[in-house]
This record gives sequence, structure tokens and C-alpha cells, in this order.
Amino acid sequence: MSSPHKEVAAKPGNFLRAVIERDLEAGTYEGRRFAGTPGDAEHQAAGAPDLARIRTRFPPEPNGYLHVGHAKSIWLNFSLAQDYGGVCHLRFDDTNPEKEEQEYVDAIVEMVHWLGYDWRASYDAGTVREHLYYASDYFDFMYRAAEALVQAGLAYVDEQSAEEMRVNRGDFNTPGTNSPFRDRSPAENLARLREMRDGLHADGAMVLRAKIDMASPNINLRDPTLYRIKRATHHNTGDRWCIYPMYTYAHPLEDALEQITHSICTLEFEDQRPFYDWVLERLADLGLLTHPLPKQYEFARLNLSYIVTSKRKLRQMVEEGIVDGWDDPRMPTLVGMRRRGYTPGSLRLLAERSGVSKAGGWIDYSVLDGALREDLDPKAPRAMAVLDPLKLRLTNWDAVIGRGQTLPCTAPSLPGRADSGHRHFTLGPEVWIEREDFQVDPPKGYHRLSPPRRDVSGKPVEGSVVRLKYGYVIRCTGFVADADGQVSEVRAELIPDTRSGTPGADAVKTKGVLTWVAAHDALRAEVRLYDRLFTESQPDAAGRDFRDCLNADSRRVVTAWLEPSLAGIHADDKFQFERHGYFVADRKDHSAAAPVFNRITTLKDSWAK
Repeated sequence: MSSPHKEVAAKPGNFLRAVIERDLEAGTYEGRRFAGTPGDAEHQAAGAPDLARIRTRFPPEPNGYLHVGHAKSIWLNFSLAQDYGGVCHLRFDDTNPEKEEQEYVDAIVEMVHWLGYDWRASYDAGTVREHLYYASDYFDFMYRAAEALVQAGLAYVDEQSAEEMRVNRGDFNTPGTNSPFRDRSPAENLARLREMRDGLHADGAMVLRAKIDMASPNINLRDPTLYRIKRATHHNTGDRWCIYPMYTYAHPLEDALEQITHSICTLEFEDQRPFYDWVLERLADLGLLTHPLPKQYEFARLNLSYIVTSKRKLRQMVEEGIVDGWDDPRMPTLVGMRRRGYTPGSLRLLAERSGVSKAGGWIDYSVLDGALREDLDPKAPRAMAVLDPLKLRLTNWDAVIGRGQTLPCTAPSLPGRADSGHRHFTLGPEVWIEREDFQVDPPKGYHRLSPPRRDVSGKPVEGSVVRLKYGYVIRCTGFVADADGQVSEVRAELIPDTRSGTPGADAVKTKGVLTWVAAHDALRAEVRLYDRLFTESQPDAAGRDFRDCLNADSRRVVTAWLEPSLAGIHADDKFQFERHGYFVADRKDHSAAAPVFNRITTLKDSWAK
């Protein structure tokens, strides 16, 4: 016997919630102070108790456009902060000046906002603070911390070549070898570090390294590099610095200065966590930072099938003209997905359904499309569209309806939503139908238009009967073909007294219902039929050239006819074209004079095996 209660699917796991709840219950971060801005131990000690129960951060490097994988990190950090009475910071990890540009900074800000998140936080008495930060604003502290490590004998300047350092680092089976410069005095190292800072040495001539353990089984603890010499103009600090911190050194300092409680990273940073802790603990011992210190936690990144997310490969596709820029609707960049028509709600739903764990795995692209359909179905207005048009002539129109007359038709904008209103269009003597809705010799089970003919035994067969959706039942009477045998026009007769919504609508039973657009008021539009960019689920697996898996049909452009209710809509407006799928008015190319629509996805998964 079935249960009378509807079963509720279990929510995907999120181990970070248990971590945060445990910390809150234990009071791990009680007593923490925050002076309103990032700063060292002295700065924060002068502040009031932190009103944020937790602090998380989303720290992208501004060296490219965000992609769908970043959407999960954004969702995770911001939603955890929201759910637990905390604040999420947006921080630009801009420590690599050669690859970072203001263009990417602006694009990242725009995409985080588009996904529905904000880094502003409201405090007592209505005070609102904006928590948007740049790692480069901390360069002074990072350098001060480096000098403190040198003076404490915890860091040294190494003048080995890059190749010598690589060889002396050892491997998983061989301990590393100490640098010949490792035992310099703190005073000598400090003098050398200041020479690096002052530009007295060439790029690559020397580096600053932490002094930890060259025999450590964790290779990341074998005296990792803290600073390198790099003469490059920085988007924020200009030419002030010629030495720049390594990300693995800068990252924990940024978190500590901002009083981050839970530093959430993807799994590739797991083996860096011991160094993260080492840096923070040493600097806390030296009085530059204060307890409680941030803690790093790692989760499995989102791996979505049928895409590549490598910034190098994405850039390659743009530069080689495989796609039409970073916002090409086939790109997995957030700007591309927005232009394609994916919604913030669908991306948040994908992130939630993928779960948060340490176990990696692949999510099929169909999960994203399913989330999109779920998000759009209750709110995307309906419309009829003909994407592969074939002319249908109603030969008895004048006799049944009247010469020069058109028939007003209505349909709900959103079925089942009484408050959604209705769309209005008309039926006339000539309409556009889909070419696939007519066959001269139909196969068994075909329930659309077919002409009078004889079957294999020679017995006459009447033309098929179908309903024009929201209109009349019609009977096919014949067709016209051109010199090449291509059908150019289908002919049919209206069956009187079968108009939809009238008492006679059910007088004639039909198995087929056709969508259509009247020729006299149809809206001509360019429709771009987008599909997956690759034919293989993991296009760059096993070192293969991802370009070998490109889908030749990832974009097809057709001239379509749309119902007139779509005239005057705005760019980025989304609709369900009945029977075809979900479409969006292109945010760049659409105009009232020249409508352009992108197919976001079909109504059903067309890739299902």
C-alpha cells in the first residue's frame, strides 16, 4: 500500500554546515574583534566585537572570466554566510600582475551581482559596510610580515637558479637538499631582501623562501617560495613594487587580515593547508596576527560534462575563433551562460544539487538543463514559433470565415496561472507550420498532416485530420511541389464548427495538434539554435586535444516566424516556444526591428541515451 504522504527527496550533503555549526556551538570564534576594515593584530584589537558570526570569502584572481565552476564557489561562500548570520567578502587575489586586468575585475563584480549576491553587510544602527577588497592593498603588510619572518630566522633569500631549486627540492621518494644559502644570518637575508625590494637585482635572480623542512614528506613544506622578483605593471599598484608575493603565501595573510573564519577552497589546495597553517601560526607567534586564526577547508570542485573550464583552453577558443568571444552562448563562462539564457536560479540550483563533499565526480550537463527547465517553467511566457517554415493554405477560408477576414485567437501566457494574462494573435487563410509536420508518405503512427493517397494495396486513404492549436480542425487535401520535388505548399480545408473553445470543438476527434503562425502577422526573426560545444562528455580527458571533439552543430542559425505577441519585447526576455524549448532574446544583437533569439535548451534532454 502506498504512503499517503508525498516523499521528500533528501537534500544533497554539505559537510561544511556541520563544521560551521560545531564551531558556533563551541564558541570557536567568540570574542573575535573587527575594526571595520582589514588589518593586523593591533588594528583589529582596537575594533568592537565582530557582529558577523562567521566570515567567508570568494577570492577570484582577476586573470579571466568566471565560469560555471566558480558559480558553485560563489553560491557556497555567500549562502553559508547568509544562513549563519555572517558576511561573505569579495576579494580580488591580484598578486600576479602579468595576467590581471581591470576588465576581469569589472566582469567578476558584474557576475557576482548577477548571481544574486552582495558583499555589503548591514550592522547595528543601520550601518552598511562594503566588503570588497584587493589582495594588492595588503602588499605593505605582506612585505612587513616577510621581514619579520627573516628576522626570526624563518625565511631566507635563495640565489640558486630555478633549475637548481627544482633539482634540490627532491621528489616523493627523495628528500630535498638544503640550499647553500639557507644558513645565512637573518641580517644578511634582511639586507638581501631589501635589495630585492629596491630593484637592485634582475628578475629571477633570487627568491625569498620559508625555512621549514627540506626533508618533509609534504613537498609543499620544503622551503616554499614567498616572494619573487618580477618587474611588471600592476593594475592596482602600478610600478610601485618589483617583488610580488606567491599566492600560497599571500592567501593565508589575506584571510587573516580580513578576519575570515572559514576559508573554503577546492581540493587542489588541500596539500597546501599545512603551509597555510604554518604561515599564520608563525606570524601570530610574532605578534602580527591574532587568534583565533582562519581555518582552511576543501571541497570537491564542480565538474560538469561536455565543457572545458581551463582558462588557457577557453582563451585558446576565443583567440582561434572557435567561438565568438568570451560571451559566446556556447561558452561555460558566466557571461556566456547569461547570454545563452541560463538563469541565476538555475545555476544556484545546480550548485546545491551537486552537493558539497570531498569526493570528486562528474555532473552530467543534463542536470543543469533540468535545473533551468525547473526554474523557467513556471515563469517563462509561452509563444508559438515556426523554426523550419512550410506554407499551409486553407483553401475554403473564404467560404467558412469570409474573404479578407481574420480570426482572433487567444491563449494563456502561462498555463495554470490565472493572473498571467493572455496573448493575442490571429488565424488567417495562410499559416506557417513546421516542415516536419507534413509528409507525403507518412510512416505508421504519424499523426500530423498527410495528403489523400493510396495505400500499398491501392486502397484510397483520406487526407489526415489535425487541429491547429487554439484554432480549427483541418483536413489535408493536397500539396504543391517545386521542380525539384520539394514540397512548397500544403493545402487543407477548415472543418466548420470546430473552433477551439466553442461547443463544437470536440465534434471531430484528432490525434495531432500543430503549432503555427499566421503568415499575415507573423514576426520574422533570426533564431540561433545552440547546442553543446563538444560531442564527448570529457573533451580534454587523457591529454587529448579538446578541439577534436568540437560539435559541428553547436550553433545553427535559421529564419523563423513567431507569433506577433513577441513584437516589442526586450533583450534578455525569456520564453518557452511551444514544443521547441526555452529561448531568450539575445542581450547583444536583439532589437525590435531585427529580433534575435537564442535557444537555451530543449523541452526534453535531446542527449539522453
